[in-house]
Amino acid sequence: MDSQKLGPRLAVKRNSKWKLFRSHLDLYALLIPGLMFLLLFKYTPMYGIVIAFQDFNIFDGITGSTWVGLEQFRKLVHSDEFIQVFVNTLVISFYKIVLLFPIPIAVALLLNEVRRMLFKRTVQTIIYLPHFLSWVIISGLFINILSPSGGLVNQFLQWLGAEPVSFLLDNAYFRNVVVFTAGWKEVGWNAIIFIAAIAGIEQEQYEAAAIDGAGRIKQMLYITLPGIMPTIVLMFILRIGHLLDAGTEQILTLYNPVVYQSGDVIGTYVYRVGLGKMDYSFSTAVGLFNSVVGFLLIISGNMLSKKLLNRSIW
Repeated sequence: MDSQKLGPRLAVKRNSKWKLFRSHLDLYALLIPGLMFLLLFKYTPMYGIVIAFQDFNIFDGITGSTWVGLEQFRKLVHSDEFIQVFVNTLVISFYKIVLLFPIPIAVALLLNEVRRMLFKRTVQTIIYLPHFLSWVIISGLFINILSPSGGLVNQFLQWLGAEPVSFLLDNAYFRNVVVFTAGWKEVGWNAIIFIAAIAGIEQEQYEAAAIDGAGRIKQMLYITLPGIMPTIVLMFILRIGHLLDAGTEQILTLYNPVVYQSGDVIGTYVYRVGLGKMDYSFSTAVGLFNSVVGFLLIISGNMLSKKLLNRSIW
């Protein structure tokens, strides 16, 4: 009896979905360019992953190159150079998460408390501006500012009686420069997401809290911060998924062979090995390893957030 009733219900459900699709056909048509972009530039190139399992020869191509199985991954695991690169990537990414992730949240909370709109917009414009500059421009700027001969920072150190410091030629300082320049460029722009989340909080909550005698700080702690917590969790999970992306373009424009020990990350290593040494199979294996680890990290971060905070992406 139940199966006899279930059949017509499923048919009605399918018909309703088809009617919904036909009634919004124009909206679905707008998806076609985006889907074509994903297909051509994201999914089609994934066929090149097979290079990681070959001894790829550029003249023989993918179809003519010799298959070596997991040999490239064995080479990766036993490579002392890659282990150093992997450690550098984790350390720089960890610094960026711990030091830079909370700052945009704090900036958004503080800007939300500013009542003078002219001052607020001026500050927002100033801190957003570096995002629109390329890393080539920013790196050139900081190379001049940190130059041991005539740089603004070293002139100040000499005025204090200290010796000039080669920030970009010293492994003890290079990671600090990477983290600082990344923060200078992106903190203001990253705050936009949290500012938008704050704008979505109902104003009635603030009014009720004010009536109950809550000051600005308590409103921030008990209304604003919990209100944007889902956004914070979402951004944190996505950031964990990019743990092995320590800023390839940034480091490429800043580093040099002297600081490979502390500054060479997976992205720059793939660039050096793949294009510099033309070892395409090994560099593809490194890139595939990077992608798989990133996928596992974002899945794990989502599960952990769901278990501990009761919030997750899916």
